[in-house]
Amino acid sequence: MIAENQAASRVILSAFDEELLKEQVEDCRNDVGGDVDLAVAFVTTDWLEYATDLLEVIQVYGHAKKVVICSGDGVIGTAEENENVSGGALQFLRLPNTEIEWAALEQSDVEAAQGDRYWERVTGIKAEGLAGFVALGNPALLDSESWLRSWNASYADVPCFGGLASGGRDANEIQIFTTDHRDGVGVLVLGFRGGVRLSGIVSQGCRPIGDPYTITSVDDNVLLSIGSRGAYEVLEETFQDLDESEKEIAQGNILAGLAVSEYKEELRSGDFLVRNILGGDPDAGALALGALPRVGQTLQFQLRDRDAASTELKALCRRQLKESGQPFAGLLFSCTGRGSRMFEVPNHDAGIIEDHFGRMPLAGFFCNGEIGPIGGTNFLHGYTASLALFLNA
Repeated sequence: MIAENQAASRVILSAFDEELLKEQVEDCRNDVGGDVDLAVAFVTTDWLEYATDLLEVIQVYGHAKKVVICSGDGVIGTAEENENVSGGALQFLRLPNTEIEWAALEQSDVEAAQGDRYWERVTGIKAEGLAGFVALGNPALLDSESWLRSWNASYADVPCFGGLASGGRDANEIQIFTTDHRDGVGVLVLGFRGGVRLSGIVSQGCRPIGDPYTITSVDDNVLLSIGSRGAYEVLEETFQDLDESEKEIAQGNILAGLAVSEYKEELRSGDFLVRNILGGDPDAGALALGALPRVGQTLQFQLRDRDAASTELKALCRRQLKESGQPFAGLLFSCTGRGSRMFEVPNHDAGIIEDHFGRMPLAGFFCNGEIGPIGGTNFLHGYTASLALFLNA
């Protein structure tokens, strides 16, 4: 008989308390019914002083084979998001039929990246048969966008979910470490092979506005024309066509949505890679984007606001449940710009996730950037909720 996958999560809201931690770790181990294959702890920066004790408690009392610790600006659990607190969020996974492979990478590895199979050689993790990756990056130590671009070349079509560590302004207050990797981790990747499926949701918090257009002229990241008209002119027209109530919201919140596939007859939220508009030149009719658009690609402007973000996340959860079924665990990587800052109510994203997936064990943190796939390609995002979901194979 094949043993089943199990998960358990807990949130601890307090200064570091070793006795309380022991109790929660033992509870998680009891919940999963045995030794733990992977334990992930997202902790606020005041806990980092006790990192060695934290590792030891999770290993000894949780019987955890692999332990990952990541600093975060607030911690997330099942149906709860905790900002401006001291504490930690724990996710324990018992995956008896899964091989978990991990690698800690540095900026020097990124700078040496060359060839489509480079990262397979560096990490020893073969792409074939992988269910997916979870990645945690340190923005103080690694150029995450450059890493991810070369990573996609080695692991095309392998989903990667994760986030960039947060919690402080100085490098010492942003840390990732494990039982094997203590210092200088630029990005930690965990690959899952066999026994599980890894799927998920990337909610960029936007809805399309105006009409879709074909990009007709670009210069590097500068959008010159769309639909054979000046890009700035089309943006201005799109803004003017909004309702008066939407115009107020739209100030500073219109972004560019670049379609990731040209083969869909109808483009919806989730079909666009959303990127910032960095500036515009009305005389030249040009817009500078935080991306590299290409001629022939479809572009549609996007409006970011809390209603759009809420509607999109609910729709993506419904779609995910219908297409993939019920997950047994999740990791949520949410932007520091979301939470109560965006929604003006507590527990927004975690609450929607519970509404759709029930009391699924969930842990996560507020990130400096979120990682997740759009249209089969992994990207670094902002103002996004990236939800990694573990399903039985």
